[in-house]
Amino acid sequence: MSDQRYRTGQSRFISVAIVGFLVLMVLILFSSATFITIEAGERGVLFRRFSGGLDKENIYTPGFHVLAPWNSMYVYDVREKQIEEGMEVLSSNGLNIKVDITVRVNPIYNKIGQLHENFGVDYQKSLVSPEVRSSVRQVIGKFTPEELYSSKRDEVQSLIQSELEKTLADNYIELKASLIRDIQLPEKVRNAIEEKLEAEQSSLKYEYILVQSRKEAERRIIEAQAKARSNEILNASLTANILKDKGIEATMELANSPNSKVIIVGGQGSGGLPLILGGN
Repeated sequence: MSDQRYRTGQSRFISVAIVGFLVLMVLILFSSATFITIEAGERGVLFRRFSGGLDKENIYTPGFHVLAPWNSMYVYDVREKQIEEGMEVLSSNGLNIKVDITVRVNPIYNKIGQLHENFGVDYQKSLVSPEVRSSVRQVIGKFTPEELYSSKRDEVQSLIQSELEKTLADNYIELKASLIRDIQLPEKVRNAIEEKLEAEQSSLKYEYILVQSRKEAERRIIEAQAKARSNEILNASLTANILKDKGIEATMELANSPNSKVIIVGGQGSGGLPLILGGN
């Protein structure tokens, strides 16, 4: 009987010891666990030291998270970033051009694991800036300084956007916009271009004046020709009989007017038309 009680007590002691050990382990685990809060606008990628390494498939969203002490969480700010770059590049004819450009980018949310594996948290320096510089050099190298200064600036900006957008997307970065803030040419080149543009504008103005003068001269010639033709037609239609009829009509109207006058019918040298003398 006493042996049975002894064995029962021993069994209970072992059970309590096991439970106590487990509780102690849990307390130790939680006391050394890492507690992390991912803020709004951030995402996390977990590195599991003893079970698979970098977890690229599971992206941690904003909130409170508990990590095993041997694991690491890499937190990425996924909000849009504005990056400004200033550089010197060569134009198509080998002249140095200073360019200031701004790009707006952010990581692709569900690809942070791949981004971390390839470039790390400092991806702006290791990826974005080098690609921006490379694309700007490649695009601007296709244009002359005159094109960059005047007519092709929008085209240059569009080409940079297109080139950069594809390259960054292949590396898990979304390009929101690219903007050329300034293009600075060497002073002598800029002055030469401005003088050329002014000369072209003056030439265009002079050509416009010549065209307008030519059109005005043509208008006057056409107007004179039309008037001459009208006089020819009128003279051809004014026969002697028509003139007599017009004269008689005028005489009848004057005779009926209240003013006093002397009318001589069949006046000499007048083609037989009445002569009107005096009148009040």
